[in-house]
Amino acid sequence: LSRMGLEYPMVYVDGGLFLMGSDSEDSCKDERPSHIVFLDGYWIGKYEVTQDLWEAVMGGNPSENIIDGDRKPVEHVSWHDCQLFIDKLNSLTGLEFKLPTEAQWEFAARGGDRSKGHRYSGSNSIDDVAWYGEYATSDVGTKSPNELGIYDMSGNVYEWCNDWFDYYGRRPEVNPVGPSERYCRIFRGGSIGWEDEYQTVSRRGYAYPRYESRRLGLRLCLKF
Repeated sequence: LSRMGLEYPMVYVDGGLFLMGSDSEDSCKDERPSHIVFLDGYWIGKYEVTQDLWEAVMGGNPSENIIDGDRKPVEHVSWHDCQLFIDKLNSLTGLEFKLPTEAQWEFAARGGDRSKGHRYSGSNSIDDVAWYGEYATSDVGTKSPNELGIYDMSGNVYEWCNDWFDYYGRRPEVNPVGPSERYCRIFRGGSIGWEDEYQTVSRRGYAYPRYESRRLGLRLCLKF
């Protein structure tokens, strides 16, 4: 990305075991049952993809909140738009970026092997780590990071994941990638416009791949 005059810092997440999902009393059906997942190590973006990065790659900015928007997360992008962006970014850089799997996303949001078991990504106090209940997005990286030094995995914008939506099973899984085909794609992380119960590390959202919203953006992983 340096030849475009931009950076996209990434954080390495050591592999390990974790309990994915939630069986708490306030969890939704979609979050249950919690189940064991093992992941190999991977790289994930320290920040959500910003408007300046999207514009440098795609030549335009689809976002609604564009005032002083360079460091704000890009939004109003469908899952299909994200694939076009990633294909072009990979051609420009020679790297293999992708959307994270849902399991990769949740493990990173929980703080990986440094997790302290917080309700939100990095804290039990939502105001420390998340932009939420607002109309407009905010610059990335302006709240506190989680245990891995990753920002905005609660709040600001929801983030597309690679997986099709399906309900969880109880069996342990190794590097799960979701079903081969369904109707809706997963997004995670909470966003502006929603209250605190929607910002937790286990909360799931899903929509048709063509869906766009001012509350929906992306974060990148590196493929190995």
